[in-house]
Amino acid sequence: MDHSTLDQLLNEGLEAITQSESLKSLYDVKVKIIGKNGLLSEAMKAMGKLPKEEKPAFGKKANEVKQAFEKAYEEREEALRQKELHERLSEEEIDVTLPGKTQFMGGRHPVGLVIQESVAALNRLGFSVQTGPQIEEDWYNFEALNIPPDHPSRDMQDTFYVDDTHVLRTHTSPIQIRSMLKSKPPLRIMAPGSVFRCDSDVTHSPNFHQIEGLLVDRKVSMAHLKATISFVLKELFRSKVEVRFRPSFFPFTEPSAEFDCSCPMCSGKGCRVCKQTGWIEIGGCGLVNPKVLEACEIDSKEWQGFAFGFGIERMAMIKYGIGDIRLFNENDLRFLRQFQK
Repeated sequence: MDHSTLDQLLNEGLEAITQSESLKSLYDVKVKIIGKNGLLSEAMKAMGKLPKEEKPAFGKKANEVKQAFEKAYEEREEALRQKELHERLSEEEIDVTLPGKTQFMGGRHPVGLVIQESVAALNRLGFSVQTGPQIEEDWYNFEALNIPPDHPSRDMQDTFYVDDTHVLRTHTSPIQIRSMLKSKPPLRIMAPGSVFRCDSDVTHSPNFHQIEGLLVDRKVSMAHLKATISFVLKELFRSKVEVRFRPSFFPFTEPSAEFDCSCPMCSGKGCRVCKQTGWIEIGGCGLVNPKVLEACEIDSKEWQGFAFGFGIERMAMIKYGIGDIRLFNENDLRFLRQFQK
């Protein structure tokens, strides 16, 4: 083993480095020449057979060969990295003249849209939004509203009971009670929010939304109630819908009525939505029962009031022609994208 052998090893390594066209093949050359079991390591093992006086010169030459190889390797490695980067950038070049990918924007849920429009309509009449707890005391949800203990709405098949004295509110009417206890009349409040009942099919959900209106003032009559409801419905459906009232019974109003509007889908001519009748039932209303006012410590001889309420999901189904209430909770983007604004 002499210096010429090391020079030959270096020349072979340098030539292999020059011929390498990828980082992988270049690394293979490095392993072959200066790896743990490479050719240079084998040459260094042979140094032990050399005369003592020749070993320093041979070791120095071997280090020079290794340093020259590593320098050439690093230069070639950097060149190959730049070459691969350039090729990748060329392949991934973006044509800015091509149309971009469509980004779907979010929008309001149809239930949220109807709540927003209902609140806006009532706000124009001077009503303010009030809220209350969803887990409600029995007194606020039933007793203060003149609903007797044996009333069917108190049955477990209709109401979710939390314990003996608390329920998941079955309507937003408890907000009216809390508002009358908190503030002195005159009052104009609206109560939008979630309510809960044991019911589930294509037109009913165990969790849905209501909005109720309450006005307490002097000399309040059914005429005021009819005008308010007619205004809200016309604002919601953006059309000249007709409104009719039918006698009914609710424990918390007297007299009581249910109100319908002419079908906005067919203008009252009869269609699938209104079941060919030309009318759609919307909700219930009436003048506040004096017993409810007295429960809230309001003198029913001086003050009168009216109240009304309707289901938001039902209004959205009518407004947008939706046939299944369960679509509101499924979060299907194909359904929700129809309501983007």
